[in-house]
Amino acid sequence: MAGAAAALAQDLGPAKNDPSVPKDPDTILRIQIFLDRQLFCPGKIDGAIGEFTYKGVVNYNYSHGIKDVYDWTEVIEAAYRQVPVLFAAHKVSETLLPFVDEKLPQKPEEQVAFKYMSYRSMAELIAERFHTDETYLAKINPQKNINALKPGDLVYVPNVKPFRVEDVPKSKAFKEDPVLSKNTVVIDTSERMGAVYDSKERMLAAFPITPGKPQFIPVGDWKIVTMVTTPTFRWDKKFLEEGQRGDTAYQLPPGPNSPVGILWSGLSKSGIGLHGTSSPRTIGRAQSAGCVRFSNWDAIRLPFLVRPGSKVIV
Repeated sequence: MAGAAAALAQDLGPAKNDPSVPKDPDTILRIQIFLDRQLFCPGKIDGAIGEFTYKGVVNYNYSHGIKDVYDWTEVIEAAYRQVPVLFAAHKVSETLLPFVDEKLPQKPEEQVAFKYMSYRSMAELIAERFHTDETYLAKINPQKNINALKPGDLVYVPNVKPFRVEDVPKSKAFKEDPVLSKNTVVIDTSERMGAVYDSKERMLAAFPITPGKPQFIPVGDWKIVTMVTTPTFRWDKKFLEEGQRGDTAYQLPPGPNSPVGILWSGLSKSGIGLHGTSSPRTIGRAQSAGCVRFSNWDAIRLPFLVRPGSKVIV
Protein backbone atom coordinates (compact mmCIF):
# COMPACT_ATOMS: atom_id res chain seq x y z
CA MET A 1 0.00 0.00 0.00
CA ALA A 2 2.93 2.39 0.54
CA GLY A 3 3.05 2.83 -3.24
CA ALA A 4 5.53 5.37 -4.51
CA ALA A 5 6.94 6.01 -1.06
CA ALA A 6 8.25 2.46 -0.81
CA ALA A 7 10.05 2.83 -4.12
CA LEU A 8 11.89 5.90 -2.87
CA ALA A 9 13.52 4.55 0.26
CA GLN A 10 17.03 5.03 -1.17
CA ASP A 11 16.18 7.99 -3.42
CA LEU A 12 16.56 11.36 -1.71
CA GLY A 13 16.36 13.73 -4.65
CA PRO A 14 16.33 14.31 -8.40
CA ALA A 15 19.32 13.76 -10.60
CA LYS A 16 21.27 17.01 -11.11
CA ASN A 17 20.89 16.76 -14.88
CA ASP A 18 17.15 16.07 -14.87
CA PRO A 19 15.79 18.66 -17.34
CA SER A 20 12.29 18.62 -15.82
CA VAL A 21 13.49 19.91 -12.43
CA PRO A 22 13.29 23.72 -12.16
CA LYS A 23 16.21 25.87 -11.04
CA ASP A 24 14.37 29.16 -10.60
CA PRO A 25 13.58 29.89 -6.90
CA ASP A 26 10.20 31.47 -7.75
CA THR A 27 9.13 28.38 -9.69
CA ILE A 28 10.26 26.15 -6.83
CA LEU A 29 8.35 28.31 -4.34
CA ARG A 30 5.25 28.13 -6.54
CA ILE A 31 5.52 24.33 -6.62
CA GLN A 32 5.95 24.16 -2.84
CA ILE A 33 2.86 26.29 -2.26
CA PHE A 34 0.90 24.17 -4.74
CA LEU A 35 2.00 20.91 -3.10
CA ASP A 36 1.16 22.25 0.35
CA ARG A 37 -2.34 23.16 -0.82
CA GLN A 38 -2.78 19.71 -2.37
CA LEU A 39 -1.71 17.94 0.87
CA PHE A 40 1.45 16.50 -0.68
CA CYS A 41 3.51 18.63 1.58
CA PRO A 42 7.08 19.74 0.85
CA GLY A 43 8.09 20.45 4.44
CA LYS A 44 8.92 24.06 5.23
CA ILE A 45 8.29 26.54 2.43
CA ASP A 46 11.61 28.12 1.44
CA GLY A 47 11.95 28.25 -2.37
CA ALA A 48 14.66 25.59 -2.42
CA ILE A 49 14.46 22.02 -3.69
CA GLY A 50 15.07 19.68 -0.82
CA GLU A 51 14.30 16.07 -0.11
CA PHE A 52 10.66 16.68 0.81
CA THR A 53 9.83 18.95 -2.11
CA TYR A 54 11.07 16.17 -4.37
CA LYS A 55 9.04 13.55 -2.53
CA GLY A 56 5.99 15.81 -2.63
CA VAL A 57 6.21 15.90 -6.43
CA VAL A 58 6.63 12.12 -6.66
CA ASN A 59 3.72 11.40 -4.32
CA TYR A 60 1.48 13.93 -6.07
CA ASN A 61 2.26 12.31 -9.43
CA TYR A 62 1.63 8.83 -8.02
CA SER A 63 -1.71 9.85 -6.49
CA HIS A 64 -2.85 11.40 -9.78
CA GLY A 65 -1.92 8.42 -11.93
CA ILE A 66 0.91 10.18 -13.77
CA LYS A 67 2.95 7.45 -15.41
CA ASP A 68 6.41 8.93 -14.83
CA VAL A 69 6.23 9.86 -11.15
CA TYR A 70 9.67 11.49 -11.34
CA ASP A 71 8.73 14.00 -14.03
CA TRP A 72 8.00 17.54 -12.80
CA THR A 73 6.27 18.81 -15.94
CA GLU A 74 2.64 18.40 -14.91
CA VAL A 75 3.27 19.69 -11.38
CA ILE A 76 4.92 22.82 -12.77
CA GLU A 77 2.03 23.45 -15.15
CA ALA A 78 -0.57 22.92 -12.42
CA ALA A 79 1.36 25.17 -10.01
CA TYR A 80 1.41 28.02 -12.53
CA ARG A 81 -2.34 27.66 -13.08
CA GLN A 82 -3.30 27.49 -9.44
CA VAL A 83 -0.71 29.69 -7.71
CA PRO A 84 -0.61 33.02 -9.59
CA VAL A 85 0.53 34.94 -6.49
CA LEU A 86 3.55 33.77 -4.46
CA PHE A 87 3.42 36.10 -1.48
CA ALA A 88 0.77 37.68 0.71
CA ALA A 89 1.06 40.72 2.96
CA HIS A 90 0.31 39.87 6.58
CA LYS A 91 -0.36 42.48 9.24
CA VAL A 92 0.72 41.35 12.71
CA SER A 93 -2.33 41.44 14.95
CA GLU A 94 -2.44 42.38 18.62
CA THR A 95 -4.67 39.32 19.16
CA LEU A 96 -1.58 37.13 18.70
CA LEU A 97 0.26 38.56 21.70
CA PRO A 98 -1.20 36.00 24.18
CA PHE A 99 0.47 33.24 22.16
CA VAL A 100 3.98 34.69 22.54
CA ASP A 101 6.14 34.63 25.67
CA GLU A 102 9.86 35.24 25.26
CA LYS A 103 10.36 34.12 28.85
CA LEU A 104 9.34 30.52 28.18
CA PRO A 105 12.36 28.51 29.39
CA GLN A 106 14.05 25.64 27.59
CA LYS A 107 14.27 23.24 30.53
CA PRO A 108 11.20 21.06 31.26
CA GLU A 109 11.67 21.35 35.01
CA GLU A 110 11.15 25.11 34.59
CA GLN A 111 8.41 24.87 31.94
CA VAL A 112 6.04 23.15 34.39
CA ALA A 113 5.57 26.50 36.13
CA PHE A 114 3.97 27.95 32.99
CA LYS A 115 0.34 27.52 31.93
CA TYR A 116 1.02 27.49 28.20
CA MET A 117 3.86 26.42 25.92
CA SER A 118 3.75 29.54 23.78
CA TYR A 119 5.94 30.75 20.96
CA ARG A 120 9.10 32.50 22.15
CA SER A 121 8.87 35.26 19.57
CA MET A 122 6.41 36.78 17.14
CA ALA A 123 8.76 35.74 14.33
CA GLU A 124 8.46 32.10 15.40
CA LEU A 125 4.67 32.39 15.41
CA ILE A 126 4.44 34.08 12.00
CA ALA A 127 6.92 31.64 10.45
CA GLU A 128 4.97 28.57 11.64
CA ARG A 129 1.69 30.24 10.71
CA PHE A 130 2.82 30.36 7.08
CA HIS A 131 4.61 26.99 6.98
CA THR A 132 8.17 28.32 6.90
CA ASP A 133 10.98 29.26 9.31
CA GLU A 134 12.43 32.48 10.64
CA THR A 135 15.39 32.30 8.24
CA TYR A 136 13.20 32.39 5.14
CA LEU A 137 10.88 34.97 6.71
CA ALA A 138 13.89 37.26 7.14
CA LYS A 139 15.05 36.57 3.58
CA ILE A 140 11.79 37.72 2.00
CA ASN A 141 11.57 40.74 4.31
CA PRO A 142 15.08 42.21 4.04
CA GLN A 143 13.97 45.67 5.23
CA LYS A 144 12.39 44.29 8.41
CA ASN A 145 13.93 43.30 11.72
CA ILE A 146 12.14 39.97 11.95
CA ASN A 147 13.27 39.47 15.52
CA ALA A 148 11.46 42.63 16.61
CA LEU A 149 8.03 42.16 15.03
CA LYS A 150 5.18 43.88 16.82
CA PRO A 151 1.45 44.44 16.27
CA GLY A 152 0.80 46.62 13.24
CA ASP A 153 3.91 45.50 11.36
CA LEU A 154 3.37 44.33 7.79
CA VAL A 155 5.40 41.36 6.54
CA TYR A 156 5.45 39.32 3.36
CA VAL A 157 4.70 35.61 3.79
CA PRO A 158 4.28 32.58 1.50
CA ASN A 159 0.78 32.46 0.04
CA VAL A 160 -0.39 29.33 1.89
CA LYS A 161 -3.44 28.70 4.01
CA PRO A 162 -2.27 29.88 7.44
CA PHE A 163 -2.03 27.67 10.49
CA ARG A 164 -4.08 29.76 12.90
CA VAL A 165 -3.02 28.69 16.38
CA GLU A 166 -5.77 30.85 17.89
CA ASP A 167 -8.38 28.69 16.15
CA VAL A 168 -7.10 25.38 17.54
CA PRO A 169 -9.85 24.23 19.93
CA LYS A 170 -8.83 23.53 23.51
CA SER A 171 -8.79 19.84 24.46
CA LYS A 172 -11.12 18.80 21.66
CA ALA A 173 -11.45 15.03 21.35
CA PHE A 174 -12.29 13.70 17.89
CA LYS A 175 -14.59 10.70 17.63
CA GLU A 176 -14.80 7.88 15.12
CA ASP A 177 -16.20 8.81 11.73
CA PRO A 178 -17.99 6.44 9.32
CA VAL A 179 -15.76 7.55 6.42
CA LEU A 180 -12.54 8.91 7.90
CA SER A 181 -12.07 6.01 10.33
CA LYS A 182 -11.78 3.70 7.32
CA ASN A 183 -8.76 5.61 6.01
CA THR A 184 -5.24 4.32 6.69
CA VAL A 185 -1.97 6.01 7.61
CA VAL A 186 1.24 4.42 6.31
CA ILE A 187 4.35 5.55 8.17
CA ASP A 188 7.48 4.88 6.12
CA THR A 189 10.31 5.39 8.61
CA SER A 190 13.13 4.99 6.08
CA GLU A 191 11.44 7.44 3.71
CA ARG A 192 10.42 9.71 6.62
CA MET A 193 6.95 10.19 5.17
CA GLY A 194 3.44 9.61 6.45
CA ALA A 195 0.88 8.91 3.72
CA VAL A 196 -2.91 8.71 4.07
CA TYR A 197 -4.96 6.32 1.93
CA ASP A 198 -8.71 5.94 1.63
CA SER A 199 -10.60 2.66 1.84
CA LYS A 200 -9.94 2.03 -1.87
CA GLU A 201 -6.17 2.44 -1.33
CA ARG A 202 -6.01 5.81 -3.10
CA MET A 203 -3.36 8.14 -1.71
CA LEU A 204 -5.03 11.27 -0.30
CA ALA A 205 -2.08 13.06 1.30
CA ALA A 206 1.57 12.68 2.21
CA PHE A 207 3.48 14.55 4.92
CA PRO A 208 7.13 14.70 6.02
CA ILE A 209 7.58 13.15 9.46
CA THR A 210 10.19 12.57 12.12
CA PRO A 211 10.22 8.87 13.04
CA GLY A 212 11.34 7.58 16.39
CA LYS A 213 14.79 6.27 17.13
CA PRO A 214 15.33 3.01 15.19
CA GLN A 215 15.44 0.86 18.32
CA PHE A 216 12.06 2.19 19.48
CA ILE A 217 10.10 2.28 16.22
CA PRO A 218 6.87 0.29 16.72
CA VAL A 219 6.87 -1.66 13.46
CA GLY A 220 3.52 -3.30 12.83
CA ASP A 221 -0.19 -2.62 12.32
CA TRP A 222 -1.93 -0.40 14.87
CA LYS A 223 -5.02 1.76 15.20
CA ILE A 224 -5.67 5.32 16.28
CA VAL A 225 -7.52 5.10 19.59
CA THR A 226 -7.52 8.73 20.73
CA MET A 227 -7.20 12.08 18.97
CA VAL A 228 -7.16 15.33 20.94
CA THR A 229 -6.01 18.91 20.45
CA THR A 230 -3.77 20.91 22.84
CA PRO A 231 -2.48 17.89 24.77
CA THR A 232 -0.30 18.08 27.87
CA PHE A 233 2.90 16.03 27.78
CA ARG A 234 4.70 13.86 30.30
CA TRP A 235 8.40 14.66 29.78
CA ASP A 236 10.46 11.71 30.96
CA LYS A 237 14.16 11.78 30.10
CA LYS A 238 14.63 8.04 30.62
CA PHE A 239 11.65 7.18 28.43
CA LEU A 240 12.81 9.50 25.65
CA GLU A 241 16.33 8.06 25.70
CA GLU A 242 15.74 4.42 26.62
CA GLY A 243 12.07 3.74 25.93
CA GLN A 244 11.34 2.92 29.58
CA ARG A 245 9.54 5.04 32.16
CA GLY A 246 11.77 6.74 34.69
CA ASP A 247 11.17 7.85 38.25
CA THR A 248 11.42 11.56 37.42
CA ALA A 249 9.03 13.21 34.98
CA TYR A 250 7.44 16.59 34.34
CA GLN A 251 3.89 17.20 33.15
CA LEU A 252 4.26 20.00 30.62
CA PRO A 253 1.40 22.35 29.73
CA PRO A 254 -0.18 22.50 26.26
CA GLY A 255 0.79 24.83 23.44
CA PRO A 256 2.59 25.00 20.10
CA ASN A 257 5.99 24.69 21.80
CA SER A 258 5.01 21.49 23.58
CA PRO A 259 7.15 18.53 22.48
CA VAL A 260 3.95 17.00 21.06
CA GLY A 261 2.69 20.24 19.53
CA ILE A 262 -1.00 20.98 19.17
CA LEU A 263 -2.39 17.49 18.41
CA TRP A 264 -1.96 14.00 19.86
CA SER A 265 -3.24 10.89 18.07
CA GLY A 266 -2.60 7.98 20.40
CA LEU A 267 -2.13 4.52 18.92
CA SER A 268 -3.12 1.09 20.18
CA LYS A 269 0.60 0.68 20.91
CA SER A 270 0.83 2.12 24.43
CA GLY A 271 2.71 5.40 24.73
CA ILE A 272 3.06 5.86 20.97
CA GLY A 273 1.28 8.48 18.89
CA LEU A 274 1.20 10.71 15.84
CA HIS A 275 1.62 14.30 16.99
CA GLY A 276 2.84 17.81 16.32
CA THR A 277 6.19 19.29 17.28
CA SER A 278 7.82 22.28 18.89
CA SER A 279 10.57 22.26 16.25
CA PRO A 280 9.36 22.13 12.63
CA ARG A 281 12.97 22.59 11.47
CA THR A 282 13.74 19.10 12.81
CA ILE A 283 11.08 17.27 10.79
CA GLY A 284 12.84 14.39 9.02
CA ARG A 285 15.31 13.63 11.80
CA ALA A 286 15.12 10.71 14.27
CA GLN A 287 14.73 12.37 17.66
CA SER A 288 11.92 10.67 19.55
CA ALA A 289 11.39 7.42 21.43
CA GLY A 290 9.03 5.78 18.96
CA CYS A 291 6.43 8.47 18.30
CA VAL A 292 5.92 10.10 14.91
CA ARG A 293 6.18 13.88 14.60
CA PHE A 294 4.46 16.09 12.06
CA SER A 295 4.81 19.85 11.78
CA ASN A 296 1.97 21.56 13.63
CA TRP A 297 0.57 22.90 10.34
CA ASP A 298 0.35 19.33 9.02
CA ALA A 299 -0.75 17.73 12.30
CA ILE A 300 -3.83 19.95 12.47
CA ARG A 301 -4.93 18.49 9.11
CA LEU A 302 -5.02 14.91 10.39
CA PRO A 303 -8.54 15.05 11.93
CA PHE A 304 -9.87 15.88 8.46
CA LEU A 305 -8.21 12.77 7.01
CA VAL A 306 -8.26 10.11 9.72
CA ARG A 307 -10.03 9.47 13.01
CA PRO A 308 -9.99 6.99 15.88
CA GLY A 309 -10.40 3.56 14.37
CA SER A 310 -8.12 4.32 11.42
CA LYS A 311 -5.40 1.77 10.80
CA VAL A 312 -1.77 2.89 11.14
CA ILE A 313 0.86 0.77 9.40
CA VAL A 314 4.43 1.42 10.54
